Amino acid sequence: MALSAAKTQADLAHLIHPLYHPSEHQEPRIWVEGRGAMLKDIDGNEVIDGLSGLWNVNIGHGRRELAEAARRQMETLAYCSSYTGSSNLPAIELAERLSTLVYPSINTFFFTSGGAESTESSIKTARFYWKTQGKPDKVKIISRTFAYHGVTLAAMSATGMPEYWTMFEPRVPNFVHIPSPYPYRFEGGDGRTSPGIAAANLLEEAILREGPETVAAFIAEPVQGAGGVIVPPDDYFPRIREICDKYEVLLISDEVITGFGRTGTWFGLEHWGIEPDIMQFAKGITSGYVPLGGIGVSDTIKQAFATTPPEKRWMHAYTYSGHPTCCAVALANLKILEEEGLVQRAAEMGNRLLEGLRTLESLDGVGDVRGLGMMAAVEIVQDKASKQPYPAAAKVGARLHKEMLNRGLFTRVRGDVICLAPPLVTPPEIIDRIVNIVGEAIRTVIASTP
Repeated sequence: MALSAAKTQADLAHLIHPLYHPSEHQEPRIWVEGRGAMLKDIDGNEVIDGLSGLWNVNIGHGRRELAEAARRQMETLAYCSSYTGSSNLPAIELAERLSTLVYPSINTFFFTSGGAESTESSIKTARFYWKTQGKPDKVKIISRTFAYHGVTLAAMSATGMPEYWTMFEPRVPNFVHIPSPYPYRFEGGDGRTSPGIAAANLLEEAILREGPETVAAFIAEPVQGAGGVIVPPDDYFPRIREICDKYEVLLISDEVITGFGRTGTWFGLEHWGIEPDIMQFAKGITSGYVPLGGIGVSDTIKQAFATTPPEKRWMHAYTYSGHPTCCAVALANLKILEEEGLVQRAAEMGNRLLEGLRTLESLDGVGDVRGLGMMAAVEIVQDKASKQPYPAAAKVGARLHKEMLNRGLFTRVRGDVICLAPPLVTPPEIIDRIVNIVGEAIRTVIASTP
């Protein structure tokens, strides 16, 4: 315990954490080891990693293959510039490999260090593309409430959760939000129009309100992750694609969470049989072992890169774009995903997780259970009939988090929504333990909440 206390004090003195407030960080868990779906803290306590780190450790913790891939590459060529006129073998091989995995119309890739950089790259690429087409006024980006696209300044402006904006206003101009197609809470549609179509039609209304000549792109997660694991109705994205085509608006698919098997397909929009114009990725491409992200662009957009004059080039860059070590790790990670059949396994184990969680629907406080692949959520409400949430003062989410952690499950609770996304390698007995722990925590918290 002495070591734990000393390291906690050093943490408090010297580290600023994401989403930081010291009042919530007085007794942090200090993680020191991971194996498969399990984490171990500095005091030797072992718990289930219920969120795959931050939705990213797809192949599980402790895979030596990725460590060896990094070591071999670092011993050979750890880093070099990937600016125009320079390249490296792992970056070339990774881009070539991705072209065989992603949507057929996307064959060209730019690498970043993570998701927020990927969002920034997508936004800039959309604006660049329309300028090459002689439509420089098409600059606006439409996104959705409950969206999460990162928290760098432009990415934060696309993110649709106001708590991320409060202390950093004003946001970047030319960002517009429409309501999410949130099946549990969306109120729209009628006898002639389904809720999915009604939610998608809000995009058309926004484009017409803003002026089609001003809108560059619509950015959307196939399944909204950090906003509460919101799975859209099946008719939503096909209608979105129609609207984007009609008004010459690029569709950006944010696959940072849904990419690389998380939903039971390689990429999220495959569930609905459509393709984006730009896709962005991070997290699962290396299973979180090293930082890497990127974007892929359609062949049409690639042609714009090729035909614009040098003085109007895509003047966008990151020092670590195409980092050879990160790309080598990504290649090793993709090999594991494919050879071990983890995409199909995500579909199978995801079904087991969702079916198990649905046995909790009769519990007091359980308003909605939802999910797709190895992404699932349980939404807690005060009143099932009205879907009224508990007041913030009840701190239901924080108490649920504590109760689950005490029982051996570490995951994230947004508001009063329990989010779950265990590693794709999670065995069935651990899936069942997750369900049991969630049920026990809900019973305990709801029973003690007025």
